[in-house]
Amino acid sequence: MKLSLLTKYFLLTYLVSWTCFISVAVLSHKQESSNQLAVHLQVLAFLGTIAPSLVALWLTARTGVPGERKILLGKVLKWDVHVKWYLFAAGFMVLIKVFVALLHKIITGEWPQFGQQTWYIMLAAILVSTWVQAGEEIGWRGFALPRMSAKYGLAASALLLGIVWAFWHLPLFYVQGADTYGQSFPLYLMQVSGISVALGWLYWRTKGSLLLVMLMHAAINNTKGIVSSAVEGASNQFALSTSLSAWLTIALLWTFALYCLFQMRTVKYLE
Repeated sequence: MKLSLLTKYFLLTYLVSWTCFISVAVLSHKQESSNQLAVHLQVLAFLGTIAPSLVALWLTARTGVPGERKILLGKVLKWDVHVKWYLFAAGFMVLIKVFVALLHKIITGEWPQFGQQTWYIMLAAILVSTWVQAGEEIGWRGFALPRMSAKYGLAASALLLGIVWAFWHLPLFYVQGADTYGQSFPLYLMQVSGISVALGWLYWRTKGSLLLVMLMHAAINNTKGIVSSAVEGASNQFALSTSLSAWLTIALLWTFALYCLFQMRTVKYLE
């Protein structure tokens, strides 16, 4: 049976990434640690993280379509979009977390615990890590999403890709010392699927700018700690979270995701 290009993409991406991530998870539980082991863990984690884009570029080269890989890489530098999309990409999660804090105060009478990271450290981290996100976004939104949407439509594809994307992270919930270690994966699945819808919507509205998607991905990663969804001491990856902030985050993410899905309901994204 001949596998479709998308099926090959997801299988190969999971094979490469999970090989790296599972190795990191196993090695992170070793009793003896060393600088050499730490380097090995970092290299494996990095290779697993950029596998979605490496596999996409490899498969694109094998399709034999002239210039396709150049077009895909060109979307990474598609910067000429309205400034409002830069503000949206950079501020999306900040706004979500501000509303989480306000709702938490209204419901409980107390403010949630805020992160200690300063705004300029978060900004610097976003500027640096935006380019690191090319390791994922060339694959997820650049390669997979347009092909999925040609078959299923953009709305359904953005949601389905979010589920695939969330499960791709699953081994990292077993990496000792990682911020996801022991945390609620079902909660994470709900958050990431909502974020995927928002990223797909942004990609569509910017006419295929991977740069803006990379910026939003980096901004989400580096501002989500303004009000953390993590539960201290959690040890059951498949339990539901007890964090009110986490559930409020999901509610707000999905309020916006439903708006995006409605807007994209008739779109076939073919570029």
